[in-house]
Order: sequence, then C-alpha cells, then structure tokens
Amino acid sequence: MTDGQQTVRVVYTKYDGSLHWNQYATALGEDEHGVWLGCRAGNTAQRGFEPPITYDHAFVLLFPRDAWWTAVFNAAPARTEIYCDISTVPTWRDGVVTMVDLDLDVVRRRDGSLYIDDEDEFAEHRVRYGYPTEVVENAERAARSLMRSIGERAEPFAGGYREWLSLVQ
Repeated sequence: MTDGQQTVRVVYTKYDGSLHWNQYATALGEDEHGVWLGCRAGNTAQRGFEPPITYDHAFVLLFPRDAWWTAVFNAAPARTEIYCDISTVPTWRDGVVTMVDLDLDVVRRRDGSLYIDDEDEFAEHRVRYGYPTEVVENAERAARSLMRSIGERAEPFAGGYREWLSLVQ
C-alpha cells in the first residue's frame, strides 16, 4: 500500500510466457475507459530480469475492459505522449494485472506524429511463437482502431487522461 492506495504489479509477458516489462504502480481509479494506474517520476520498471530503469517523468497506465491493448500517457519531458501496447486482454488477480505483449505499438509523439511501431517484430514473433489466426486478427484490428481513435483525438486520447496524470505529478 502507498498513501492509502493499492499498489498493483503490472506484468507483461511474451507469448511463450517469458517475463517482459514489469513494474509496480498505484491504483488511481476507474472510469468508462477502464482502470487507471499511476507512477510518479522516479518509478522503476524492468524488462524481464534486466536491471531496472528509472523514469524521469510521471505517467499513467490505462487498462481498458475487454480490449486488446493497454496505454501509457506520459508527462513531459517524455518525447512520447501516448504509447499503446497491443496485447491480449488484461486479466486481474490478487493485485496483479497480466497480459501478453503482442509486439505492435501505437505511438503518438508530443509533436503530434502518430505511427505503428514494431511491425517487423510482430511478423517475426508471429512465426516464432505461432500466433493463432485469432490473435493476429485481434492485434491488427486493435492497432488500426487505435490509429483511428488517437488520430481523431477521441477520448481518452484527446486529453481526458490529464486529470489522472495530475494525481501523480
């Protein structure tokens, strides 16, 4: 527990079950978009079992219900404003949220540029891990939908996340 709020462990794995990005965050609340967690500047995260990295900025994470993606909304000075991981639908159990990272990422930089990242990694891992057709279709559909929503500045990507971000800055 931190400041009377629940601490949640965030765990991304790869399709083979190996540990990917993982960290702890503070539960902030829920709204129509999903569950919001927050991290203050100085928070750490690890990729697998590599040494932890320390963030120089605050950020909030969004875990929508029944969607094949998660989102990170970064405070300045981070160059990336919004970073969406295409993943399996997050599952919650005993203070841990877990999902499989499916490689594709939708990114909006602070300058407004928007793109899909890691399509090459998605293609490689699709073969290496044998992603089923349903997984591939859901991942590609989620990436297209996010490109549209973020590009059109639909909520929560228009700025509604800033209220949540203010809770950790």
